[in-house]
Amino acid sequence: MTSEPARHPGGGFNPPEPTSKGGPDYGRFIDAVRKLQDHARAADAPDAVITEAADLLDKVSTLLGPYDTDEWQSPSGRRMDLPVRGNILTVPQSAHKTADGRVAGTARFARFHLGRNGAVHGGALGLLFDTVLGLTASLLTGSPRQRTAYLTINYRQIVPIEKELQFDAGIDRVDGRKIFVSARLSDADTLLTEADALFVRLRPGQP
Repeated sequence: MTSEPARHPGGGFNPPEPTSKGGPDYGRFIDAVRKLQDHARAADAPDAVITEAADLLDKVSTLLGPYDTDEWQSPSGRRMDLPVRGNILTVPQSAHKTADGRVAGTARFARFHLGRNGAVHGGALGLLFDTVLGLTASLLTGSPRQRTAYLTINYRQIVPIEKELQFDAGIDRVDGRKIFVSARLSDADTLLTEADALFVRLRPGQP
């Protein structure tokens, strides 16, 4: 007889619970994985070097494999002391609430995010905006539980990789459970991309 997997105590959408798991080197571990992703996108190495690298990666996977767990136990996304909470998926960024009640910050796309001809892949921009706008909806309304209903991106200019860019975001309006937000991504005075989105506050227990 197979038993049902235990549900998380929150019952639905649950904010990350802060943790110190992973220890003092977890940030270095995340940075090393990011650098590896960049090398995997950039390296033009001899066959023998690629073979050796693949062997080493197999060893790392063997080392970490026994410790795989669910999202509630892993420190990824729950290390509040690290950029983007130690989440390897998100685009590296920093953000803060401004004096005029908006959210501003910087982001830097790496070689891993390359589409072609030095430009950031369009899907990576969607990932950045979903993160930034979700943070904006939560930070400026105090709502810890919401999900993306739609996200619209206007690609104005080519977005370069490996350069510090600036973003600015804010709440356009709130209508009941609906939070309408928008953001702009710039390179100094040049508008590169802008987006608007709708986030919907979740009811208790709603996934």
